[in-house]
Amino acid sequence: MEQLVVNSRIKIPLNEFDLRYDRSSGPGGQNVNKLATKVTLRWAVTTSPSLSETVRQRFLKHYRRRITKSGDLVINSQRFRDQSRNINDCYEKLRGLLEKVAAPPKKRKPTKPTRASREKRLREKRGRSKSIERRKPPGMGD
Repeated sequence: MEQLVVNSRIKIPLNEFDLRYDRSSGPGGQNVNKLATKVTLRWAVTTSPSLSETVRQRFLKHYRRRITKSGDLVINSQRFRDQSRNINDCYEKLRGLLEKVAAPPKKRKPTKPTRASREKRLREKRGRSKSIERRKPPGMGD
């Protein structure tokens, strides 16, 4: 796998990613103290040539809290006991993030409520009003 394929238009070469390995706090028994299985993926989203400008803007807007001030996206994985599965997990997480913003959002077409829905709403309002009215004690003029 020389590139991360998100869809037919988005393909990112793996050399754009910076992977760092650390000791994991997850499962692994005694190996936790010996092996660096945790993976941290860094990707310079703001300067990546692999994204079109529209997808980049949607990505930056949608995931602005996940991006550092220097414009890097940081993804961690320590779910598995071995490094290679954690690397693939990071790639899958990134693929999922990119799939969400790959397609432009559909424009909302403003619609009017139907006549039946307006009448139903008013009927329900009258019904609620009557049930509340029935809970009150009778007044002086009743």
